Amino acid sequence: MTRAEPFPDLRLVSRVHRRLEPLHSHVYFAPELEEHLTATGLRPGRMVYFAGRAAPMGAVGPGVVTATFSNFAPALVARHIPRAWTLASPEQVLAARHEAARASLTRLLGDGVAQEVAELAALLQEACGALTPEGRPLYAAHADLPWPADPVLRLWHAVSLLREHRGDGHVAGLLRFGLSGLEALVTHTITGRGFTRPAAQATRGWSDEEWDAATAALTRRGLVADGALTEDGVRLRTAVERETDELSAAPFAALGVERTERVGELARVLTGRVLENGAFPAGLLAGR
Repeated sequence: MTRAEPFPDLRLVSRVHRRLEPLHSHVYFAPELEEHLTATGLRPGRMVYFAGRAAPMGAVGPGVVTATFSNFAPALVARHIPRAWTLASPEQVLAARHEAARASLTRLLGDGVAQEVAELAALLQEACGALTPEGRPLYAAHADLPWPADPVLRLWHAVSLLREHRGDGHVAGLLRFGLSGLEALVTHTITGRGFTRPAAQATRGWSDEEWDAATAALTRRGLVADGALTEDGVRLRTAVERETDELSAAPFAALGVERTERVGELARVLTGRVLENGAFPAGLLAGR
């Protein structure tokens, strides 16, 4: 396979990824996910999330989940993994997760978009042919799964591959610029464009002491001052986001500008449906 040339318009890369993201991440807030995964024996709540997303990697331990998911407190992960695998096998969890994704996306998309779903799924499946697994553990695990025959589930699988590939690249960028998962979370909340601190701590499991220690470390580095990012902090966050876009551009370089713009148009329509039909709690931004 020939490696695609760098994509010239990183703003387009970022925009298309943002438009596609809710087509994957809606499932974490869908009632179907908890319904189907608890039916396998898993406990409701965070266990469903950790086991569902990790299942393509097999019955991995808490260290692997903490490392690949990046910004969750190890203690929170360890409360659910590996216990989840004593309640349901990864194969059972995967089957339930796929059925939940198909059901939730079908419900949220509604009627009259079958043509758009099929076209976008085909474009993204082609785009995914440019993805490579080196240093991308979550992507590689998902890429080992077969492509579904169902058009809606094929679309969800394609978006999942792109999402996990981009996420793996984001983690690599954070490491290169010297940010731990918690420090990345702290700086992200400070921007005001994502979680609040209480929401981040509640969902990611970090204590006040751990959060304050990370903030103090960022302050000593000159990245944070008086509860805000410094100029150096802003530059660092900008560099991380640019690198994330660069590392996730290959599939769209393979499609070319015209077809990438078509992906963006289709994603705008379908994601608009998903958001209009209440995929996410009020006020919540779909995360990376």
